[in-house]
Amino acid sequence: MKKVGFFRSIHLKFVIIYVLLILIAMQIIGVYFVRQLEFTLKDNFKTTIQDRVNLLAYYLEEQMMKVRVPDEDPSLEEDVYKLLRDYYSEDIKEVQVIEADTLKILGTSDPDNQGLVGQRTTDNLVRMTIATAQPVTEDLIDRNTGNRIWVLVTPIKINGEVKGAIYLVAKIENVYDQMKQINNIFISGTAIALAITAILGVLLAQTITRPMSDMRRQALAMAKGNFSRKVKVYGNDEIGQLAMTFNNLTKKLQEAQATTEGERRKLSSVLSHMTDGVIATDRKGRVILINEPAAEMLNVSRETVLSIPIVSLLGLDEDYTFEELLSEPDSVILDFSKPANTLILRANVSVIQKETGFVNGLIAVLHDITEQEKIDMERREFVANVSHELRTPLTTMRSYLEALAEGAWQDDEIAPKFLEVTQTETERMIRLVNDLLQLSKMDSRDYKLNKEWIDIISFYNRIIDRFELSKQQNVTFERKLPTHSAFVEIDGDKLTQVIDNIISNALKYSPEGGKITFRLEEKNDIVVIGVSDQGVGIPKNNINKIFERFYRVDKARTRKLGGTGLGLAIAKEMVEAHGGEIWATSKEGKGTTISFSLPYLRTEEDDWE
Repeated sequence: MKKVGFFRSIHLKFVIIYVLLILIAMQIIGVYFVRQLEFTLKDNFKTTIQDRVNLLAYYLEEQMMKVRVPDEDPSLEEDVYKLLRDYYSEDIKEVQVIEADTLKILGTSDPDNQGLVGQRTTDNLVRMTIATAQPVTEDLIDRNTGNRIWVLVTPIKINGEVKGAIYLVAKIENVYDQMKQINNIFISGTAIALAITAILGVLLAQTITRPMSDMRRQALAMAKGNFSRKVKVYGNDEIGQLAMTFNNLTKKLQEAQATTEGERRKLSSVLSHMTDGVIATDRKGRVILINEPAAEMLNVSRETVLSIPIVSLLGLDEDYTFEELLSEPDSVILDFSKPANTLILRANVSVIQKETGFVNGLIAVLHDITEQEKIDMERREFVANVSHELRTPLTTMRSYLEALAEGAWQDDEIAPKFLEVTQTETERMIRLVNDLLQLSKMDSRDYKLNKEWIDIISFYNRIIDRFELSKQQNVTFERKLPTHSAFVEIDGDKLTQVIDNIISNALKYSPEGGKITFRLEEKNDIVVIGVSDQGVGIPKNNINKIFERFYRVDKARTRKLGGTGLGLAIAKEMVEAHGGEIWATSKEGKGTTISFSLPYLRTEEDDWE
């Protein structure tokens, strides 16, 4: 154990305590004495000056009331100067007399400043005194010397009417000089008392150093986790009782440490295994704790964010201060989305405070609501799209039915066309409703597939044959399919609908004389089916949107051909229900390829023979 030197020992601390006691006592006495003395000296100084000013005011009233004969009697300025000459003394820096009506300076006691006589004063204190007819005082600092001065402005009244004002600047710094001399005497006496107290403190400290040193060694051992050592009790006095209490404290502290360690481990385990992020701050809003989920959500390192303000960590610098965040009653939505990744968090803030109301900090719990926001947005878009898709054919039907009701049904040429359009729009709405019902079934948890083992190559060829026989466009079909059998477990009806949708789209967007290529590739554990056309293609920015509900690359052409915008969305749901994936590749002006994969378990050929 490192030995404690004298300058760090308890001896010195006892001496310092005694010295401080004397110092504090003398300071209290000194402060009271000095304040009272300062008040008395300043009050006497100001009273003396006030009496002199009052006497000067009396003389000035006589001079202002005096009737003067031109060219015979001295002017008012000359009489004022004679009166003011006696006021240029050690305590008074300058006295000015100002006329009330014109604010003209009638005289000044400063012989070096006589150029001011006859000029107008701009001092606000003078104006205030003349306006209120009351004396005004103010303590200031002389700009030239840096000394303190006291300004007194007193009105000159004749028959109750203010005729002028006396502006006096007193050297109150002299009072403070006297105070400095008294303080020096007081400091000398304090130093002597402190020296005597220090000697007595050293003698007294030696009587209680030994048991205190023992307790110090015990405290150091406890800091290292050793609670087995006991403090030796030297007597039954207060220090002895302290030693016994210290031993009891050691025992209880050992038990408390075990309990605290267990709770800490529980809390650490809870924070580590929470799916929500947790951030805790101190009372100044600096991060003191962050769990692993929160660090992953914010894409930061736990070590680098400690002591960082939480408003900066959460990107709320421009919207909130820490105090505003403490009083925020609602949860805060944080958008950390990037072009390649969407991330939306909701932060619920809880204030940590004592029973007295003192705020110790806050805890922010972060919830990842990205999927929820996506679902809400998709639901809103879905409702808007359904409304739009139904409104368009309904509007068309209403227009044609109104025309028929107004007499168009009697026209043998127009009526059949109107009825044909109405029938076409009705069938379009039926297809739309059927597709919506199909999607609803796919979204339902009760949706089940009737799977069976099917030769996917033969199955694919039959669907292509059907389209090749029924197509009305001048489009060439090219097949790049294996010739052997490949069995996969699928729902034939559902997969037929997937391939029908993909081929139908390829036909819609293929130009006259174009070519549609059909592919099937066997890979390790999947089989990939693809349909390529030579249509206009899909812009790169929109390639990932074609599987969204109601999305159309060419809205006008798709509606003209009766499309609902749900075919690829249904195909995606069905492929994913089979455990596969669906995707698209495209080049604008060259065509599009729609591909999807299905789980494929390779078997020996003779297993099926």
